[in-house]
Amino acid sequence: MESPAPATRQLLVDAALRAFAEHGVHNASLLEITRQAGQRNRGAVHYHFGSREGLVAAVLEVHADDIGRREVELLQAARERPDDDIASVVEAIVRPVTEVSELGWRGRCSVVVLGELVQQDITPLGPEVQAAMARTGGYELFSLLRDRLRPMAMDLELENERLALVTGCILRAVADRARAAELPPTGRDPLPAERFVRNLVSMATAMLTAPLPADG
Repeated sequence: MESPAPATRQLLVDAALRAFAEHGVHNASLLEITRQAGQRNRGAVHYHFGSREGLVAAVLEVHADDIGRREVELLQAARERPDDDIASVVEAIVRPVTEVSELGWRGRCSVVVLGELVQQDITPLGPEVQAAMARTGGYELFSLLRDRLRPMAMDLELENERLALVTGCILRAVADRARAAELPPTGRDPLPAERFVRNLVSMATAMLTAPLPADG
């Protein structure tokens, strides 16, 4: 029989997944998370995780290894492609999070939370969150992507802007697709997963390689 502590911890993580995805990691109420987890002890989050930051790290860890492992596989395949092949690197961003988003509500919420955190400086959230984010990958991937964008001669400011915007668009598109599966039909049938991935890779690659603005 499962002991009460692990069961309580899982209930809190599940409640936090939903709350962080809906309200954001900084705005979600820890007391409401505790209530949604069915806990009467108002200090349950701090008892099990130490802090909000510890809970954020635990939420990230739900699918961090799934995303990171798949990214490593795709990144290796991308490295074997020609040096001007940007789409294969973009696929290493798109495919892992899409696959995780297909794993049910936990996967969808994980992608939403990840999408929020990649858009901000996570240093203030502490080493636990930084370590959990590192497990999702990204660092080697973006290094390779920057290398393949180099022939476009973008300055660093513009390159950073494009990478941030494209990453945000990818994660939001994936999360919105997963969320739509839980809502009433809208009259527009979603693309099958594989076609969705290929289309999003194509669109994101076009965004990254769009002509430079007139001011450089």
